[in-house]
Amino acid sequence: MPIYAYRCEACGHSADVLQKISDTPLSICPSCGADSYRKQVTAAGFQLKGSGWYATDFRGGQGATSAPATSQASDSSACASCPAASTSKD
Repeated sequence: MPIYAYRCEACGHSADVLQKISDTPLSICPSCGADSYRKQVTAAGFQLKGSGWYATDFRGGQGATSAPATSQASDSSACASCPAASTSKD
């Protein structure tokens, strides 16, 4: 369940409330009783931990699973194991 930040426009009381997405937003301030309790727009607070996709694929850490970058030569004879290098050019 998401946590929503609420603030009263009348008295300034603020609180974080754990609610279901389907729950109706709160409107009555628990501190002063005014009908001015509103949801605040906040940034999502989360952190990726462990050896997940970021650490292994994008950060270039020790567990990188992607192949190392190689430069391709414009001449096909530069690669002895390539099938194109073993065929002769006319």
